[in-house]
Amino acid sequence: MASVVPWVRVVVVQPGESRRDVLLVGDEAPDLEVIDRLARLQLSARRAGGRMRLEDICPAVAGLLEFSGLSREVGGQAEGGEEALGVEEGVDGRDPIS
Repeated sequence: MASVVPWVRVVVVQPGESRRDVLLVGDEAPDLEVIDRLARLQLSARRAGGRMRLEDICPAVAGLLEFSGLSREVGGQAEGGEEALGVEEGVDGRDPIS
């Protein structure tokens, strides 16, 4: 019988600063289904006005996030010079460069 391995701790902060921590674990290596679920959770949190970040990410999940191109969006890594979980820069539709 395989032992349970912690994959990642998901921290969701909802408006009003209520916080929920969830530890995702599994007895096998994580796969892209785990990444899909994390991406959907991130989208749901944002739509509800909240934020999500990942902590204690195992190397396998980190690698899958990088492979899928979602390490910045789902992984909670700050983009160059931005604070993690900060406000993203907006896009001006009138600006041909953005």
